[in-house]
Amino acid sequence: MAVLVGKKAPDFTAQAVVNGNEIIKEFSLSNYAGQYVLLFFYPKDFSGICPYEFYAFQARKEEFEAKGVQIIAVSTDSEISHLNWLQKEKADGGIKGITYPLVADTSKTIAHNYDVLNGEWTYDEEGNLSASGEMIAYRGLFLINKEGVVMHQVVNFFTLVRSVNETLRMVETLQTFEDKGEICFLD
Repeated sequence: MAVLVGKKAPDFTAQAVVNGNEIIKEFSLSNYAGQYVLLFFYPKDFSGICPYEFYAFQARKEEFEAKGVQIIAVSTDSEISHLNWLQKEKADGGIKGITYPLVADTSKTIAHNYDVLNGEWTYDEEGNLSASGEMIAYRGLFLINKEGVVMHQVVNFFTLVRSVNETLRMVETLQTFEDKGEICFLD
């Protein structure tokens, strides 16, 4: 697993669903230059564990935004799959009501560049990808600062969900250091 902490976050452009219902053809990380970004990867749309995390981040979205942090989710599913999932009610396994962007990494290059892509793959001499296993993302989470540098990274196996409280604590710790030049422990 590559460590991206301290390095420039890999930029990307891909299709995404924003505001729960609008497909954007060229959604780019670079559009968030000068802002904090919480970029998180998840395995698949319509999976049993994912709705919990999605609603947990949505419930705290205003807190993240008050700290200047934009939330972006990424999976290797298509934008059409994202849109369909966003139209289904929570009781039916959907994520209706989620308003932060869901990026469609159908080429798998975003997950590959962040080193969260599961499966074995190689490239032939012509640059074509040959894969074995299910090419889906692990649960990666990256906190990117205003300069576009990865400041925090955590990667979990598919079944291990992340803590929104811990993520907010990491944002607060980073911002306290940037504002005061002090390293502190916020509990």
